[in-house]
Amino acid sequence: MKLSDKSRIAIIGGGPSGSMAGFFLKELSKRIGMEVQVDLYEPKDYSRFGPSGCNMCAGVISESLVQTLAAEGIDLPSKVVQRGIDSYVLHTSNCQPVTIDTPADDLRIATVYRGSGPQEPNGKLEWRSFDGYLLDLAHQHGVKVISQRVTDLRWQDGHPEVITRGTKGEVYDLLIGAVGVNAPILKKFEAMGFLYQSPVTSKGFLSEIHLGKDRVQDYIGNSMHIFLLDIPGLKFAALIPKVEYVTICLLGDRIDRKLVEQFMNAPEVRRCFPTDMSWCLDDQNCDFGQACHCGPKLNIRTALHPFTDRIVLVGDSVVSRLYKDGIGAAYITAKSCAVTALFIGISAKDFARHYFPVTRRIDHDNTVGKFIFFVTEFYQNLHFLRRGMVHMVHGERKLSTHRRLMARVLWDMFTGSATYKDILLRSMHPVFIFRLLFSTLMAFIRPNIVGRNHRSGEKK
Repeated sequence: MKLSDKSRIAIIGGGPSGSMAGFFLKELSKRIGMEVQVDLYEPKDYSRFGPSGCNMCAGVISESLVQTLAAEGIDLPSKVVQRGIDSYVLHTSNCQPVTIDTPADDLRIATVYRGSGPQEPNGKLEWRSFDGYLLDLAHQHGVKVISQRVTDLRWQDGHPEVITRGTKGEVYDLLIGAVGVNAPILKKFEAMGFLYQSPVTSKGFLSEIHLGKDRVQDYIGNSMHIFLLDIPGLKFAALIPKVEYVTICLLGDRIDRKLVEQFMNAPEVRRCFPTDMSWCLDDQNCDFGQACHCGPKLNIRTALHPFTDRIVLVGDSVVSRLYKDGIGAAYITAKSCAVTALFIGISAKDFARHYFPVTRRIDHDNTVGKFIFFVTEFYQNLHFLRRGMVHMVHGERKLSTHRRLMARVLWDMFTGSATYKDILLRSMHPVFIFRLLFSTLMAFIRPNIVGRNHRSGEKK
């Protein structure tokens, strides 16, 4: 069961995984002299502002992924990259914040908007949608973009059929689902009868707060602010600077209104914003109430049976990196899917042998990630452990870059620059363990040393 000249391929979903799958299908088919028709169904207009053009993602990509995409011929223009991030500021409960500079010149991260932004600017638009750029790129390489919403999926003589509102349906040789875990159409794949089960998800929280370009620079700068706070249910929190906005990203098991308000009122968070800002989640007269916010689902456990003959799913409708680098996982699964379909075949057996191992590696690494976040919870909940970690980070600022072990571990924890397995192995190194134990002991014996060291060594 293979593709051939004039084969028809449908992709449902124009996010990163769908657009990159289309891009690779057209690029690779040209290299082997095969002409395939690729139709990509995406009803969203990424040039629109607000929720209608948004794909509900924090929009953080690592420099290593930017370089990988460039090597594939996907060069992100300057208008797509909102801001280059060259450091983290780590905030922990009852400790002074500490800055973690990039461990190496090539380990920076970039922030992007998945749509065109929370609201239309008063002046000239200074940025462009990341998803819109990828979709346009796929179109430029020969992918036909169909701006219609898919309403149903069926089988027609052993081939998948795609139905949109008001049409009789189109039959394809291969159907690729790139819809993401927040799309209702995912249920239609489950109803196709090949035992597909959607990923297990949790709920996150995203909010865009308008500060203006100058105040974003003054209060947040070119740093991503990370919070490990003693708030039950909160696994990860970040403030991400963009051109005129700051994106708030909360991830965890029980993200609800009470947790969001507890986070926003934490002193560690309040000091990152102007003192005159008001915080009311639903009050439109308050700064936070006027912000654009949503509660997207997050993939935390891989889907079951994500392929059959002539159907395969990619992106976070299958698997994603746990709590980070979803765009990186979209790239990996999209390219693997395209390579398998063009060079191997489109049967369930072909996908099981050549595509499934890729998704399984991500899933196995996520298992390691869950253990790491389990350990991280102890640092969030126990004051002396938090202080020991901060003390170790600060002490490493005097060392050469390659000897900053804790800084590198934390940097990779919050980006897609390394696998969780690699992070765990480095954190088990005897030198790392000795330094952490010594720093924790010092923080326990001399509890004021963390704050004093921070104030004397922090950047001006």
